[in-house]
Amino acid sequence: MSVVTITKENFEQEVLKAEQTVLVDFWASWCMPCKMLSPVVDEIANEEDNVKVCKINIDDEPELAQKFRVMSIPTLAVFRDGQLVDTSVGVKPKGAIVDMIKK
Repeated sequence: MSVVTITKENFEQEVLKAEQTVLVDFWASWCMPCKMLSPVVDEIANEEDNVKVCKINIDDEPELAQKFRVMSIPTLAVFRDGQLVDTSVGVKPKGAIVDMIKK
């Protein structure tokens, strides 16, 4: 599956109303750790068929970052059935991210 770019306009439809688990990557173009994590998130999007992977640029969507209290980036958030169920801050290995999605 490809990565979906999230805006405040499509957040509800793409994340909250998604039928599968959603992994959201809060990032910014100037953030070096975000650039390190991005290829890992992209790999997960291509390998995990039952997970929707989305990215939110916090500079473009500050309201969403504020709503979910994103204080540091990269922040990964897992949503199920429209609810935030887990978050992780900082660069994590792929296995740890996949484990977070599946628990």
